[in-house]
Amino acid sequence: MKAIQSATMKAAKLLRIDNQLGSIEKNKWADIIALDDNPIENIKTLMNVKFVMKDGKVYKNE
Repeated sequence: MKAIQSATMKAAKLLRIDNQLGSIEKNKWADIIALDDNPIENIKTLMNVKFVMKDGKVYKNE
């Protein structure tokens, strides 16, 4: 969990853009990924991303 937070929330705070990025909240940009497993329980699941949502558009690697 700390690695995921470091790459998201803490990075946004360090860059002073945590009012726009870093977590999924109302009025923030929400670029997300979909996974089959819980990355907290199995970090390797991050190597098999099902799709990415960027600017509201879904991208799949098919």
